[in-house]
Amino acid sequence: MVEQFSKPKRILDRKPKASLKRSPKIISPRITSSVEETETDHDLIYGRHPVLTALESDRQLNRIWIIPRLRYDPRFLPLLNDAKAKGSVIDEVEPPRLSQITQGGNHQGIAAQVSPYTYTELSDLITEAKVKTLSPVIVIADGITDPHNLGAIIRTTEAVGAQGLIIPQRRASGITSTVLKVAAGALEHIQVARVINLHRALEELKEAGFWIYGTAASSGKQIHTIDLKGAIGLVVGSEGEGLSLLTQRCCDELISIPLAGKTPSLNASVATAMALYEIYRQRYSDPIYLESVSLSTSQKSHYKV
Repeated sequence: MVEQFSKPKRILDRKPKASLKRSPKIISPRITSSVEETETDHDLIYGRHPVLTALESDRQLNRIWIIPRLRYDPRFLPLLNDAKAKGSVIDEVEPPRLSQITQGGNHQGIAAQVSPYTYTELSDLITEAKVKTLSPVIVIADGITDPHNLGAIIRTTEAVGAQGLIIPQRRASGITSTVLKVAAGALEHIQVARVINLHRALEELKEAGFWIYGTAASSGKQIHTIDLKGAIGLVVGSEGEGLSLLTQRCCDELISIPLAGKTPSLNASVATAMALYEIYRQRYSDPIYLESVSLSTSQKSHYKV
């Protein structure tokens, strides 16, 4: 007789898991301040001079925060009334509120939310530059990532009378609120083109008759030895790496600023300012020829001719 054995049941030492019901995940909403929204969706400028310059221009201001004491200042009152008529919202606020909006910036009692900066088409920038003068100067920023440097470059470019600025769309700073602040109103008087392909833009400048000079720390010709006349495109490199090799190949000439100290290079905005100054120094120092004038006997004796 064959004894049959039944398969023993597996004895579990651990207790069966109770069915766990997961409580719904509670996601707290991200609390964003008005400052974050302003910085994300719009450009924020503050300080009396930048806002005053924006008010005097045709740029649309969506909202203006101002302390009551400054609201009726003769410099601001008519401009604020015009802005309000164009649809701007005027908010009278206390200084602590302005400090919160500007994240502790030196607001001087006023801040404004402006519409995003509108870039100019490159072709329009070139055309208008050549209409303004026979010898236009356009600055090309090759990968400037620091908005403070870009703002300073824009301010200098406008101050010396250059006709425009070109910046790349990738790996470079655009026109942000910081740039607007550092430029101190210069952007209301100068046009900026933002291009996808910087090297193609340089070729377009060449076709339009511009001679392209690229700044280099030491490998270029000394700037004061070059005749900087005619239509000029001045290319300045990024803060750390300078001009890329491809950009250097696109330049007609590389120029450098002679340095006598131990510091090997200059800040991008400082180098731009010095190069622009040399360009305009040469143009302003051109001899002025006066028409010959016949002098009387008394005038001749006075001037000892």
